[in-house]
Amino acid sequence: MSDVGPTAVLPRRPLTVGELLDSAVLLLRGQARLLVPLGVLLALGEQLLLHPLRELAAARPPEWWFHADRFGWYWLLLAVGAGTEAVIIALLGNPAARGAGAALLGRRAGVRELLRDARWPATLLFAAVVGLTVCLAGLAGPAWFVAYGLLGAVVPALAVDRVPAYRVPGRALRLAVRAGGRAAGIRLLGYLGWWLTRLGIGLGLWYGLGLLGLFDLDAWALPVATVAWAGVNAVAYPALACLDAVLHLETRMRTEGLDIRLSRAPAGTPEPVLLAVRR
Repeated sequence: MSDVGPTAVLPRRPLTVGELLDSAVLLLRGQARLLVPLGVLLALGEQLLLHPLRELAAARPPEWWFHADRFGWYWLLLAVGAGTEAVIIALLGNPAARGAGAALLGRRAGVRELLRDARWPATLLFAAVVGLTVCLAGLAGPAWFVAYGLLGAVVPALAVDRVPAYRVPGRALRLAVRAGGRAAGIRLLGYLGWWLTRLGIGLGLWYGLGLLGLFDLDAWALPVATVAWAGVNAVAYPALACLDAVLHLETRMRTEGLDIRLSRAPAGTPEPVLLAVRR
């Protein structure tokens, strides 16, 4: 089985950080017809879920900045928001990881293929566990960085590596800390980059509409801010899921020789067997 080449979504070789970020964007572009609509639904649901906490924290659009007398509620809002982000990225990580696996083998997976036989019950369970863990870590402040960095491989290990569910957490943690915690660090770097992008676009859209003066922005503050942030996150969350997917497979190539295994695989070997972790 020959290498798919340097212009592929995911070349069969260890990648630089820049190449990983590029591969994530290419994967998102290839699977946008599934990931972006799912991202829209999940991001809009997140905005609706966070609205009561924003009211309790007296956070107002578009920045959703806290009120001095409601800092405790605002801290809870941040932690719950971190948890919902983690849940959404994990859920999107299932089709993203399977799409990345197909891309590694030189083809583009269709929507139906990404949705069927995808271990969805286990994915929902692990997404909830990841979200709760990140939420609790967010309450502890800096612990969020550790939790978010370490949990990126949970769903890819489930969806692509096909390991038993009880082995998924341990495998995900081992992959995150290999090579000096490289995968965890790149995941945090990707999150930071997309956080800055979301902030710039979300606030820029708001103030841009204000400059146009087409309607009373104050009267429409909540729906406009909700749509703006949901729209930005609908792209950012799938992009982060795609980063988790390509980072997972690249870590396997870097530390487990997955690329070598694929090059030596006999012709006709089923794709799930090619990508599954040997037990």
